[in-house]
Amino acid sequence: MNALRTAAGSIEARTPAHRDRAIDGLRALALLAVPLGHWMLGGFTLDADDGGLHNASPLTAFGFFAPVSWVLQMLGIFFLVGGYASVLSYRRRTGSTAGWLRGRVARLGRPVLGVTAVWAVLLPVLGYGFGVPEDTLRTATTLVVQPLWFVGVYTVVTALTPYCERAARRLGVWAAVPLLGTVAVVDALRYGPYAEAVPSWLSLLNILPGWLFAYQLGAAWAVGRLGRREAWWLLAGGAALFAALLLVFGYPASMVGVPGEARTNSHPPSLLVLALAAAQSGAAVLLHGRLNRLLRRPALWAPVVLVNLSAMTILCWHQTAMLAAAVPAAGLLGAVPGLTTAPDTLVWIAARLAWLPFFAGLLVLVGRYARRLEAPWTGSGPARRTAAALLAAGFAAYVFG
Repeated sequence: MNALRTAAGSIEARTPAHRDRAIDGLRALALLAVPLGHWMLGGFTLDADDGGLHNASPLTAFGFFAPVSWVLQMLGIFFLVGGYASVLSYRRRTGSTAGWLRGRVARLGRPVLGVTAVWAVLLPVLGYGFGVPEDTLRTATTLVVQPLWFVGVYTVVTALTPYCERAARRLGVWAAVPLLGTVAVVDALRYGPYAEAVPSWLSLLNILPGWLFAYQLGAAWAVGRLGRREAWWLLAGGAALFAALLLVFGYPASMVGVPGEARTNSHPPSLLVLALAAAQSGAAVLLHGRLNRLLRRPALWAPVVLVNLSAMTILCWHQTAMLAAAVPAAGLLGAVPGLTTAPDTLVWIAARLAWLPFFAGLLVLVGRYARRLEAPWTGSGPARRTAAALLAAGFAAYVFG
């Protein structure tokens, strides 16, 4: 305990007085919701013939899990905070816009390149060296790729920061309204009376405006155009729209995809995602001051700092941590409650809750080595970087081939 207090005190002493702790706290909360959501709302079934693992979800059997996804779906908060922080960083830049953007993209790209390159090596080792079934390898790559789509979207959104900042200064929160309207129109087309005549690719039009919505709100917050009055409107309006979409317009209750369901709210984002993001954004702005005061306590502030320092590592490697438990268990033990058994019983839920600390411990262990991939690759020459890029390309070819 003394060591922990000393470490927390050291982090506190090195924190600048002007640091906005609430923003870091919100980012950490949104980050931790990603692994927790994937670990709780994702499971496996075990093939009786070859022991292969297949993806499954407790949402298929337990509809009451849907409200859990409302809490764990915090990407709206992440994009809100991202827009806020990016605009402030952009306004403080000392170089060109291109130079600022290259730095941001490099920070996002290094961990993705690292995890995909490592898995490109692991796949043949697991398949040929340890006899892991092909179905398990396919399941593993699906899970590894699952959170990486976010990085691509976030990179595109980050590139739009100068335009978001300009729109926020001129229009405030109203700059986000056309994004909301675009998603509403696309949803009306793909779910309305003429849905059968609408091509399936039309839903892809929701990807950019759907995730840019909260980012634009964050930009308005950064330039002082999103205050408490606007926050109350966002909270009330978002909650009302959320309820109407669920109760009147029949949107799926789950914020994540449910196997076997024809409609999904998350890929690409539906209007329900934006309604939730609006409510979350309003609540975040209203709680900002209180959260800032709360995080003045060193014992609470230290974990927030540690999570933010390992943000991309947590995002890129948390599925690997779960697989590090499930793949060996499937090969050596077969059916393990809460790990490789079907997520369709209350026993599974209780067992999965018991597995969460183990997954977290594996993530800490993996992150101890993987985090160096998040830092600048100053010690690696062109040959190593080229090798990493080729391995990542090989992984992509396997996944999408």
